[in-house]
Amino acid sequence: MTEQVDEVLERLRALELRLPPRDGVAVFTTAYLAVTEEISGRLAGPCFGDPEAVAELDTVFAGRYLAAVDADLAGRRVPACWRPLFARRRDPGVHPLQFALAGMAAHIEHDLPLAVVETCRRRGLAPQALASDYDRVDGVLADAEATVREQLLPGPDLLDAADPLVHLAATWSVARARAAAWASVLALWAVHPLHPAYQALAATLDESAGAVAGLLLAPLRGGGTGGPPALPPAPAGGRQTQLECSGLPSA
Repeated sequence: MTEQVDEVLERLRALELRLPPRDGVAVFTTAYLAVTEEISGRLAGPCFGDPEAVAELDTVFAGRYLAAVDADLAGRRVPACWRPLFARRRDPGVHPLQFALAGMAAHIEHDLPLAVVETCRRRGLAPQALASDYDRVDGVLADAEATVREQLLPGPDLLDAADPLVHLAATWSVARARAAAWASVLALWAVHPLHPAYQALAATLDESAGAVAGLLLAPLRGGGTGGPPALPPAPAGGRQTQLECSGLPSA
């Protein structure tokens, strides 16, 4: 499965290179690539209890985003959760941090629950078997979210407490989204033998995640003040990937 994660990394890097840095999809792709590299680097160490299952989940999870990218490039309809990001990706009134948060919301609140259920079905596992590793990934994502906010949110010398971007940035977090996603996993798993119920719940998650992403992408300023560029490029030789599991919950 690690080979498939490598393929995901290659596709994300290629996508990052082909898009203008200020493009909203590029902003999210850069942030997502950093997270995927971090998880990939930890698969060979003692971090995860079932690294093969984590690798498969990582691949299935990323596949949903990449499928949305492919659909958009082909002029096909993308899932509701991704429509706001693809529709507003070039809006100069949307700050890069908004693009990153909207992409995270779409991917975590909709794609992640479906990916966990699909992975469990493929491997013949109940979701509880992945719960500990799911929690461990939270540590990686929390660090990534903090880095994204630090790199994309202007410093206090440029913003004051009343700035709309400050309030918007405080309305959504990875931790809350992943907690909600796990609740969705349990609900989806409970109804997955009942296809109509499963499809209805999945569709509701899709629409709900799309609504959240749309709110996160509401323009805060007039055109031309889109804030700083996307995440800075990786240093020569690629990003630094930590192989330790420090700061993550123990098994």
